[in-house]
This record gives sequence, C-alpha cells and structure tokens, in this order.
Amino acid sequence: MFWTGELIASRAPVRRRATPPETAATRATAAYLGLAIGDALGATVEFMTPNEIRGRHGIHQDIIGGGWLRLKAGHVTDDTTMSLALGTSILASGGVDAMAAARAFDAWMRAKPVDIGNTVRRNLITFRTSGSPHGTPSEHDAGNGAAMRVLPVALATYGQPENVAKMANAAQAHVTHHNSLSDAACETLILMVQAFLAGGDADALESQLAADLVRRFPVFAYDRKRCDNPSGYIVDTMQAVLQAFFATDNFEDCLIDAVNRGGDADTTGAIVGMLAGARYGLHAIPARWLRALDATIRQACEAQAAALFALAAGTPAVQGLTEVV
Repeated sequence: MFWTGELIASRAPVRRRATPPETAATRATAAYLGLAIGDALGATVEFMTPNEIRGRHGIHQDIIGGGWLRLKAGHVTDDTTMSLALGTSILASGGVDAMAAARAFDAWMRAKPVDIGNTVRRNLITFRTSGSPHGTPSEHDAGNGAAMRVLPVALATYGQPENVAKMANAAQAHVTHHNSLSDAACETLILMVQAFLAGGDADALESQLAADLVRRFPVFAYDRKRCDNPSGYIVDTMQAVLQAFFATDNFEDCLIDAVNRGGDADTTGAIVGMLAGARYGLHAIPARWLRALDATIRQACEAQAAALFALAAGTPAVQGLTEVV
C-alpha cells in the first residue's frame, strides 16, 4: 500500500453471516455507490497536499464533509452529479446520444452545481453558441472531466462490442473533452469496469488493459514515482488511480490510499471508487460509508445503476452512430 498508519492490534474473532455471491448487477450498483462515496470522501481534502492532510486529519478515512466547498457530510460534487445527469439522458434516449448528453450537461450547469471544472464550463458555453455537441479536438481538453462521469457509459454498454462502448464514450466525452489522452483513459476505465462486472481478475486486467494504455500512451506510466497531489490533468489522475487501485486488495484501503494523496481528491476518489466497487462488490463497501452518504444521492445511484444495467441487456446503447464517429 502507498499509505501508512497504525496497524490495528489483534482483535477477537468475529462471526460473520455468509453473504450471497456478487453478480454483475450487484457489482454495477457497487460501482455507482463507490463513485459517490469516493467523491464524498475525497471532497474533504480536495486541493490539500498529503502533508496538509496528515497535519489536519492524520489518515483521512471518514466522510465528514467540509473541505474548500464546505459540504455537508455525505454530499457530493460534480463527479457524481454530472454522472447522474449523463445517466438520466441515456435512460431518456434509450442509449448514449451526443445531443441528449450535451443538453443534459447544459441543464446541469444552468442549475448551478456546487462545483464545475474549467474545461467543462468553457466547452458547454461553446455548445450554447454553436449548438453542436461535437467539440473540436484540442490539446487543452486533456482534463479528467470526461473520465469522472464515464460510469453510466460503462453500464449502458455492458455486454456489447468494444467498439460500441468506445463510440458511446466519444458521444458523451467530446461534448467537453475532445482529446486523445482523455479518450484513451475513458475507454480503459470503461473496459476495466465491464471486466470486473464479469468477475475479471485484477492482475490479468493490469497486464492487459492498464498495460495497453501505457503502451499506446507512455505518458500514463504509473510504475515510476508515487503520484501525490494529482492535478486535474488526466495523466496525473490516472497515475494516482492506478497506483492506489493495484497496490491495495480491498475497497476501503483503495479509497483511503487515493484520497490521502490530496490534489483533485474528489475525482481520484470517485474514479477509484467506481473501479473498486466493480471489483469487490456491494458487500465490501464499509457500512459506515454507506450510512454517511446522502440518502437522496444513494437512492439515485442505486436506481440508476439498476436501470442502466437493464438497458444494456435490452436496447442499443448508442443512438445515431454516424454522429459520433
């Protein structure tokens, strides 16, 4: 693990009830809850350095709110609310549609969210002027705003061909982030989530999907130095996420590792949370974090996860494929 703390002394054995096996559907719900929990946990320490986190919190491991946004405990930021906006548009359209996503994002921004990234704001203002949901390719769009909201695409395209998932991602991502690094990160995250929903092995996926990302774009290499204080740059985000994810072996340690790196901690927390939820399932999520999560957000995540998963089994996941190529 990349974080350190006091090891808990020996405990008396606890008799636990047998839990039912995880299914792809329960893992989908866990992924959405993991997204929101990671967001809420990380928001407290967003823009802090690891040293500042240690000085104020020791090891930050509870959902307590606060942070620069002064959130109530259990509330979330743009990572979760923008994902829910995208998911709502997918369900209303019967698949991922670029114009529907753009309109949903625009409505979300008009509702004055608690936080919004600069790239998202800039390109949604451009959408209002141009009316086109297909942003122009730009080196300035290599932020993490498309990756943080990619989970609804992963769920809506589960079980479908890889090229469908990639086109679906382009439809939503290019509204605000038309960039090859952003696309590569989003596609890798989608495929990882889907593989874990199917019960995939973490070691195998690291040697396949994560390794392929680094092979195609060496800038994403995450085996060199520890990525602390990650910025909103998608490369920083993915390095911190992949380090925390593959260096830990349970849901709780994974999220604690990620958010205690500071920086854009709500987003790294959200992304690693969706991966960890898909990997470890519902029963691995600490009860204290589920209780602390805002009840309305929890219900929305659970309902949307189930609906998107059902959509994947029944209808095409992309509307108007010629529009997103």
